[in-house]
Amino acid sequence: MKKDFWLERWEREEIGFHQNEVNPHLCEIWPELNLARGSSVFVPLCGKSEDMLWLREQGLQVLGVELSAIAVQAFFKENGYIPQHISDGKFDRCEADSIRILCGDFFDLSRDDMAKVSAVYDRASLIALPPEMRVRYVRHLVSILPPAIQILLITVDYPQPEMQGPPFSVSSGEVEALYRDYAEVRLLTQIEVLAKNPRFQQRGLSRLRESIFQLTLR
Repeated sequence: MKKDFWLERWEREEIGFHQNEVNPHLCEIWPELNLARGSSVFVPLCGKSEDMLWLREQGLQVLGVELSAIAVQAFFKENGYIPQHISDGKFDRCEADSIRILCGDFFDLSRDDMAKVSAVYDRASLIALPPEMRVRYVRHLVSILPPAIQILLITVDYPQPEMQGPPFSVSSGEVEALYRDYAEVRLLTQIEVLAKNPRFQQRGLSRLRESIFQLTLR
């Protein structure tokens, strides 16, 4: 999946993956991570997610990375921010009210970029990637994070032949296979959600399950 795919989706406003409300699983489960106020949370492929505002309201620093400048600009504008803009190597950095978004390619991130991160929130990153990219994504993510980081990961699982992603189906078994060499993988809960998602019913899905994981890097 090439970068142009996502850039064009934002240009055409084909952003059905964007949630207009804070993810309820985030509100319910995030406190279990027991992060101290002021800690830094990394949100990969963040788009213009409302979840970043909720994390900021918990007294946390938020660091996102997003390929599309349209998405980054929309996040700050729609939430009434006038961010500072700084060219930062391979990224354009936009920052306001303890929310910093690096506009650029996730795979260009380095250990220096992640040095102060204490946790990761991945709701729409792993499931945005086709199978051939997910191994590369996980390897890069764990290679740049500090040790003992916690990751709150939300995936969706459905019969992949019934719908062309994204979002792609990622089973609990695949999550275990992707992360077992790097982290303790704990499945917190699985919820059947097709009845609450008419958009996916219209696309022909017979089943849709959300799974929430807590990962702790070694």
